[in-house]
Amino acid sequence: MTVTDTTGSVARDRPPPDPTADPTADRPDLAGPAMADEFARLFDEHAVPMHRYLARRVGAEQAHDLVSETFLTAFRQRDTYNPATAAAKAWLYGIATNLARRYVRQEVRGLRATARAGRREPDDLAAHDGRVAEQVDAQQLARRIAPAIADLSEGDRDVLLLTSWAGLSTVEVADALGIPVGTVRSRLHRVRRQLRILTTPEEAPDHD
Repeated sequence: MTVTDTTGSVARDRPPPDPTADPTADRPDLAGPAMADEFARLFDEHAVPMHRYLARRVGAEQAHDLVSETFLTAFRQRDTYNPATAAAKAWLYGIATNLARRYVRQEVRGLRATARAGRREPDDLAAHDGRVAEQVDAQQLARRIAPAIADLSEGDRDVLLLTSWAGLSTVEVADALGIPVGTVRSRLHRVRRQLRILTTPEEAPDHD
Protein backbone atom coordinates (compact mmCIF):
# COMPACT_ATOMS: atom_id res chain seq x y z
CA MET A 1 0.00 0.00 0.00
CA THR A 2 1.33 3.44 -0.94
CA VAL A 3 0.08 6.39 1.08
CA THR A 4 0.66 9.90 -0.16
CA ASP A 5 0.16 12.99 1.97
CA THR A 6 -2.00 15.31 -0.08
CA THR A 7 -2.65 17.83 2.67
CA GLY A 8 0.83 19.22 3.09
CA SER A 9 0.23 19.67 6.82
CA VAL A 10 1.24 17.71 9.89
CA ALA A 11 -0.41 17.97 13.29
CA ARG A 12 2.13 18.61 16.03
CA ASP A 13 0.00 19.69 18.96
CA ARG A 14 -0.48 16.25 20.51
CA PRO A 15 1.29 14.93 23.60
CA PRO A 16 4.10 12.41 23.09
CA PRO A 17 3.42 8.69 23.67
CA ASP A 18 2.95 7.78 27.30
CA PRO A 19 6.22 6.17 28.47
CA THR A 20 4.26 4.09 30.99
CA ALA A 21 2.13 2.51 28.26
CA ASP A 22 2.65 -1.09 27.26
CA PRO A 23 5.99 -1.04 25.40
CA THR A 24 4.91 -3.93 23.21
CA ALA A 25 1.80 -2.12 21.99
CA ASP A 26 1.70 -0.74 18.47
CA ARG A 27 1.70 3.02 19.00
CA PRO A 28 3.32 4.63 15.94
CA ASP A 29 3.77 8.34 15.39
CA LEU A 30 1.37 8.95 12.51
CA ALA A 31 2.28 12.64 12.39
CA GLY A 32 6.01 12.07 11.97
CA PRO A 33 8.22 12.07 8.88
CA ALA A 34 7.84 8.27 8.51
CA MET A 35 4.03 8.58 8.34
CA ALA A 36 3.68 6.94 4.90
CA ASP A 37 5.85 3.98 5.92
CA GLU A 38 3.88 3.55 9.14
CA PHE A 39 0.55 3.46 7.29
CA ALA A 40 1.94 0.94 4.80
CA ARG A 41 3.11 -1.23 7.69
CA LEU A 42 -0.25 -0.97 9.46
CA PHE A 43 -2.02 -1.98 6.26
CA ASP A 44 0.26 -5.00 5.78
CA GLU A 45 -0.25 -6.06 9.39
CA HIS A 46 -3.96 -5.49 9.88
CA ALA A 47 -5.72 -5.53 6.49
CA VAL A 48 -6.13 -9.31 6.20
CA PRO A 49 -7.47 -10.01 9.73
CA MET A 50 -9.63 -6.89 9.48
CA HIS A 51 -11.12 -8.21 6.25
CA ARG A 52 -11.95 -11.52 7.96
CA TYR A 53 -13.67 -9.64 10.78
CA LEU A 54 -15.65 -7.40 8.44
CA ALA A 55 -16.52 -10.23 6.05
CA ARG A 56 -18.26 -12.09 8.86
CA ARG A 57 -20.25 -8.96 9.65
CA VAL A 58 -21.19 -7.62 6.21
CA GLY A 59 -19.99 -10.17 3.63
CA ALA A 60 -16.72 -10.62 1.76
CA GLU A 61 -17.44 -8.25 -1.12
CA GLN A 62 -18.46 -5.35 1.10
CA ALA A 63 -15.54 -6.10 3.42
CA HIS A 64 -13.04 -5.31 0.63
CA ASP A 65 -14.50 -1.83 0.27
CA LEU A 66 -14.69 -1.30 4.02
CA VAL A 67 -11.04 -2.23 4.58
CA SER A 68 -9.98 0.29 1.95
CA GLU A 69 -12.32 2.90 3.38
CA THR A 70 -11.04 2.24 6.88
CA PHE A 71 -7.44 2.97 5.96
CA LEU A 72 -8.38 5.95 3.82
CA THR A 73 -10.41 7.36 6.72
CA ALA A 74 -7.56 6.65 9.12
CA PHE A 75 -5.13 8.52 6.90
CA ARG A 76 -7.45 11.48 6.58
CA GLN A 77 -8.05 11.51 10.33
CA ARG A 78 -4.46 10.74 11.36
CA ASP A 79 -4.26 13.97 13.33
CA THR A 80 -6.93 12.56 15.69
CA TYR A 81 -4.82 9.53 16.60
CA ASN A 82 -2.99 9.86 19.91
CA PRO A 83 -0.52 7.03 20.61
CA ALA A 84 -0.63 7.95 24.29
CA THR A 85 -4.21 6.79 24.60
CA ALA A 86 -4.65 3.82 22.25
CA ALA A 87 -2.77 1.30 20.15
CA ALA A 88 -3.13 1.70 16.40
CA LYS A 89 -4.96 -1.63 16.14
CA ALA A 90 -7.75 -0.49 18.44
CA TRP A 91 -8.01 2.85 16.63
CA LEU A 92 -8.28 1.16 13.23
CA TYR A 93 -10.90 -1.34 14.40
CA GLY A 94 -12.89 1.48 15.92
CA ILE A 95 -13.00 3.18 12.51
CA ALA A 96 -13.86 -0.10 10.78
CA THR A 97 -16.68 -0.82 13.23
CA ASN A 98 -18.16 2.66 12.81
CA LEU A 99 -18.12 2.25 9.04
CA ALA A 100 -19.66 -1.23 9.27
CA ARG A 101 -22.61 0.13 11.22
CA ARG A 102 -23.92 1.58 7.97
CA TYR A 103 -24.45 -1.94 6.74
CA VAL A 104 -26.58 -3.36 9.54
CA ARG A 105 -28.86 -5.22 7.15
CA GLN A 106 -25.93 -6.99 5.52
CA GLU A 107 -24.54 -7.79 8.95
CA VAL A 108 -27.79 -9.36 10.10
CA ARG A 109 -27.99 -11.42 6.91
CA GLY A 110 -24.39 -12.54 7.42
CA LEU A 111 -25.09 -13.62 10.98
CA ARG A 112 -28.06 -15.68 9.88
CA ALA A 113 -25.98 -17.23 7.07
CA THR A 114 -23.38 -18.19 9.68
CA ALA A 115 -26.08 -19.97 11.64
CA ARG A 116 -27.31 -21.83 8.57
CA ALA A 117 -23.81 -22.94 7.67
CA GLY A 118 -23.39 -24.44 11.14
CA ARG A 119 -19.69 -24.67 10.54
CA ARG A 120 -17.20 -24.93 13.40
CA GLU A 121 -13.88 -23.27 12.71
CA PRO A 122 -10.59 -23.79 14.58
CA ASP A 123 -10.04 -21.55 17.52
CA ASP A 124 -7.23 -19.67 15.78
CA LEU A 125 -7.40 -16.89 18.33
CA ALA A 126 -6.56 -19.14 21.23
CA ALA A 127 -3.86 -20.98 19.29
CA HIS A 128 -2.27 -17.75 18.10
CA ASP A 129 -1.45 -15.99 21.33
CA GLY A 130 -3.25 -17.71 24.21
CA ARG A 131 -5.60 -14.86 25.04
CA VAL A 132 -7.75 -15.04 28.13
CA ALA A 133 -10.60 -17.53 28.36
CA GLU A 134 -13.30 -14.88 28.02
CA GLN A 135 -12.38 -14.33 24.37
CA VAL A 136 -12.49 -18.03 23.54
CA ASP A 137 -15.80 -18.27 25.36
CA ALA A 138 -17.18 -15.31 23.42
CA GLN A 139 -15.94 -16.77 20.13
CA GLN A 140 -17.66 -20.10 20.71
CA LEU A 141 -20.80 -18.35 21.87
CA ALA A 142 -20.90 -16.12 18.78
CA ARG A 143 -20.63 -19.05 16.40
CA ARG A 144 -23.38 -21.06 18.03
CA ILE A 145 -26.00 -18.38 18.40
CA ALA A 146 -25.56 -16.13 15.38
CA PRO A 147 -29.33 -15.53 14.97
CA ALA A 148 -29.60 -14.16 18.49
CA ILE A 149 -26.54 -11.95 17.95
CA ALA A 150 -28.42 -10.27 15.12
CA ASP A 151 -31.06 -9.22 17.66
CA LEU A 152 -28.58 -7.64 20.10
CA SER A 153 -28.35 -3.90 20.51
CA GLU A 154 -25.69 -2.23 18.37
CA GLY A 155 -23.40 -1.59 21.34
CA ASP A 156 -23.64 -5.11 22.72
CA ARG A 157 -23.10 -6.64 19.28
CA ASP A 158 -20.01 -4.51 18.63
CA VAL A 159 -18.46 -5.51 21.95
CA LEU A 160 -19.14 -9.21 21.45
CA LEU A 161 -17.91 -9.38 17.85
CA LEU A 162 -14.84 -7.21 18.37
CA THR A 163 -13.93 -9.57 21.20
CA SER A 164 -14.82 -12.82 19.49
CA TRP A 165 -14.31 -12.30 15.75
CA ALA A 166 -11.68 -9.54 15.68
CA GLY A 167 -9.82 -11.00 18.66
CA LEU A 168 -9.44 -7.71 20.52
CA SER A 169 -8.83 -7.68 24.25
CA THR A 170 -11.29 -5.90 26.51
CA VAL A 171 -8.87 -2.96 26.74
CA GLU A 172 -8.57 -2.79 22.95
CA VAL A 173 -12.35 -2.96 22.55
CA ALA A 174 -12.71 -0.11 25.03
CA ASP A 175 -10.20 1.97 23.07
CA ALA A 176 -11.85 1.09 19.75
CA LEU A 177 -15.33 2.10 20.89
CA GLY A 178 -14.30 4.94 23.18
CA ILE A 179 -15.94 3.44 26.26
CA PRO A 180 -14.59 2.39 29.67
CA VAL A 181 -13.13 -1.10 30.10
CA GLY A 182 -15.68 -1.74 32.82
CA THR A 183 -18.47 -1.06 30.33
CA VAL A 184 -16.99 -3.58 27.90
CA ARG A 185 -16.85 -6.22 30.61
CA SER A 186 -20.36 -5.50 31.86
CA ARG A 187 -21.72 -5.69 28.30
CA LEU A 188 -19.98 -9.01 27.72
CA HIS A 189 -21.39 -10.31 30.98
CA ARG A 190 -24.89 -9.13 30.07
CA VAL A 191 -24.69 -10.63 26.57
CA ARG A 192 -23.54 -13.97 27.93
CA ARG A 193 -26.33 -13.95 30.48
CA GLN A 194 -28.90 -13.12 27.79
CA LEU A 195 -27.65 -15.71 25.33
CA ARG A 196 -26.39 -18.54 27.53
CA ILE A 197 -29.81 -20.14 27.66
CA LEU A 198 -29.54 -20.85 23.95
CA THR A 199 -26.45 -22.98 24.50
CA THR A 200 -27.77 -24.84 27.54
CA PRO A 201 -29.83 -27.95 26.78
CA GLU A 202 -33.21 -28.03 28.42
CA GLU A 203 -33.49 -30.49 31.24
CA ALA A 204 -35.62 -33.47 30.48
CA PRO A 205 -38.83 -33.66 32.50
CA ASP A 206 -38.96 -36.09 35.36
CA HIS A 207 -41.03 -39.22 34.84
CA ASP A 208 -42.24 -40.97 37.93
